[in-house]
Amino acid sequence: MSNEQQQSAPAAPAGNPRRRKALTAIAAVVGVAGLGWGAYEWLVASHYESTDNAYVQGNVIQITPQVGGTVMAIFADDTDFVKAGQPLVKLDPADAAVALEQAEANLAQTVRQVRTLYANNGSLAAQVKLREADIGKAQSEVARANDDLNRRQSLVGNGAVSREELNHATTQLNNARSTLDSAQAGVVAAREQLASNQAMTDGTTVDQHPSVQAAAAKVREAWLASQRAALTAPVDGYVAKRTVQLGQRVTAGSPMMSLIPLNQVWVDANFKEVQLRKIRLGQPVKLTADLYGKKVEYKGTVAGLGAGTGAAFALLPAQNATGNWIKVVQRVPVRVALDPQQVATNPLRVGLSMDAEVDVTNQDGKTLADAPRTTPVALAHVYSAGDSGADAEVRRVIAANLGRGQTATLGNGNGSGAAPKAVAKAVPANTSTH
Repeated sequence: MSNEQQQSAPAAPAGNPRRRKALTAIAAVVGVAGLGWGAYEWLVASHYESTDNAYVQGNVIQITPQVGGTVMAIFADDTDFVKAGQPLVKLDPADAAVALEQAEANLAQTVRQVRTLYANNGSLAAQVKLREADIGKAQSEVARANDDLNRRQSLVGNGAVSREELNHATTQLNNARSTLDSAQAGVVAAREQLASNQAMTDGTTVDQHPSVQAAAAKVREAWLASQRAALTAPVDGYVAKRTVQLGQRVTAGSPMMSLIPLNQVWVDANFKEVQLRKIRLGQPVKLTADLYGKKVEYKGTVAGLGAGTGAAFALLPAQNATGNWIKVVQRVPVRVALDPQQVATNPLRVGLSMDAEVDVTNQDGKTLADAPRTTPVALAHVYSAGDSGADAEVRRVIAANLGRGQTATLGNGNGSGAAPKAVAKAVPANTSTH
């Protein structure tokens, strides 16, 4: 091609304007999106920590017998709802009833034996007085025998009294003195017996006597065993994992079934350790359950942070100091308290998956609790129902064997009795204080 032809040819375009505009627009959009995302992270997302590693937890109450026995009846099955105090399982009460009768008979016998101790105070005091009277009689005999001997000794020189008669008078005096010594020893022995018997009765009444209290404790034990033959629900809840069967011979402590109060559930949200920097107690939490989806949103509150990671409390904890090591981000359980009204409206189940999002805007709270709990975590009143019945049964048995004119002042089984004045009044009137 000649130079003229090259000069007359049109020049090639430097680039595609459309492509350049498209790339510029895309770059602008990406830049704006990046700025928007950064602004969102700074202004919104940085105020929240979320995780899908969260699960519903609750109290799983094991129903176990306190005494052994044979299962006679089962009143609740899996998925059943039971109220507190409702019977769940009944054991054969025959053995417990026999043990209760034996304990009551032993208590009745003990009360009568203790009554005999109080009655013996009067008889032993009379024995002391009788022995003291014997001393007076023996002293009179000694004085008479001594006078007889002195008279005969004054007449021996005149021949009015024979030597044999004098010896007979001497023998009578010696016998009288021996009788006096025996009477004095009898008084000492009688007083010792009275003091020994009074040591068993001083400062207490019949119903507060240690022997009676020990027998009463056996009655309470047998009474409680008879009441424990029927297992009742400690709280309101749903039955799960029933394993007990009719006719099964169970021992104390063997699991029969579980009881789950679904109105007392919470959520354990397992956050990564890098997410715990801003989480504080009392911060609000939004939760959703896979069971209901996004339509139901639960409102919760951070109630506490675990004292260790999940791996630290695992059945086989990691031994990072041995072998090859790979860093794994650890998770710490964060307990989230739920709104009871929301739980009642939309019930949850133990073990359900949850999504949790904590609003960490407010940083005024603490990361760990610094005050001890002032109220019990859980409380059941059904187990204390048998105590009053046991005390009533003990009072009945004691009153039936206490005798006329005496009333039982039995306490609640903790060793507390009546006031000292009441104790003094209960001592029989014929008790001696020697």
